[in-house]
Amino acid sequence: MPGPTDLPVADGVLAPTARMARREWRTALELATAAVRTRDLQEWPRGDGHPVIVLPGFLAGPESTVFLRAHLRRLGYRTHDWRQGRNLGVHPGLGEALQDLLLEVHDRYGRRVSLVGWSAGGIYAREMARALPHYTRSVITLGSPFRGHPESTRAWRVYQLLNRGRHTDALFTEEARAARAAPLPVPTTCIYSRNDGIVAWECCVSEPADHTENVEVTASHLGYGHELATLRVVADRLAQPEGGWAPWAATPRGEVG
Repeated sequence: MPGPTDLPVADGVLAPTARMARREWRTALELATAAVRTRDLQEWPRGDGHPVIVLPGFLAGPESTVFLRAHLRRLGYRTHDWRQGRNLGVHPGLGEALQDLLLEVHDRYGRRVSLVGWSAGGIYAREMARALPHYTRSVITLGSPFRGHPESTRAWRVYQLLNRGRHTDALFTEEARAARAAPLPVPTTCIYSRNDGIVAWECCVSEPADHTENVEVTASHLGYGHELATLRVVADRLAQPEGGWAPWAATPRGEVG
């Protein structure tokens, strides 16, 4: 995985090829495998009951995170959907609505909230934590292109069709992109895959910072939320005691130990 001295360049990197995108069909196999292997929870790290908000990727909705939320709930977490329906991009008021959700969930349980964001959902999760770090326990991103430019994703043209105007243009200035790429003040795990057929993996890894790590898995982009090794990383990261963060002890090629 990228270390402090070998952070890959994200600006100008090409989006995954059509050949890589066609391999996204693997998500069905990833889901089938995980559905069987997650039935027995004895070998999975258990949660401490703290709340977790899960945010879906672009063009996805609550149904896409059902498996992930259910698995985390069985491990002992209080899981919540992002309550915004289908993710069609950033719109005026979205940031405020998500911050209100974070505050509501925090106040409901009286505990800091972990945020798990898939693809574009991870970008939103990062900005929620950046705005409200004292209410955020940790952030985990799954193939989220928070560095570089979204033209390095195969979803960019569709995003442009659905999101236009000054508000959208302001999101992609050099200053705005640099601000999104800046590391967070809370424990952060950036999960990425070189097999991602939608998003260039170079855009999904963070600059080095305290309590920030990049973890490589072998998932497809559409499979991050249910691929077995990815689930293992997510469960391990969430199970860390608050205030007791330590880097992920990776097994070879992101395999489950």
